[in-house]
Amino acid sequence: MIPTDLIKGSLKTIVLKLLQENGRMYGYEITRRVEELTAGRIKLTYGALYPVLHKLENEGVLVTESENFNNRIRIYYSLTDKGHSVIAEKIEEMKMFIESLQNIINPQPGITYA
Repeated sequence: MIPTDLIKGSLKTIVLKLLQENGRMYGYEITRRVEELTAGRIKLTYGALYPVLHKLENEGVLVTESENFNNRIRIYYSLTDKGHSVIAEKIEEMKMFIESLQNIINPQPGITYA
């Protein structure tokens, strides 16, 4: 399993990307999908996920919609127009970060990175 401190800085991007691909999702569905996509290596806790969801909602990136499901209220999250533009930026940032980590972990001799 990947340590929580490594996941923390990527959580917004993970959530936004899943919502971009799936339209709308509820919290438990997000946690299950992340586990599924990572073969169980990333397990999101509710204590980490919900503060990020609420922060993204406060930033106007997400909207919520409540539905009654089997006599329980289920809150679905989906991207706003602003969210759709933010995700492209977040994905690009993530790609640069991963590339930079690769350069640190496996430096190529004789190559200078600018």
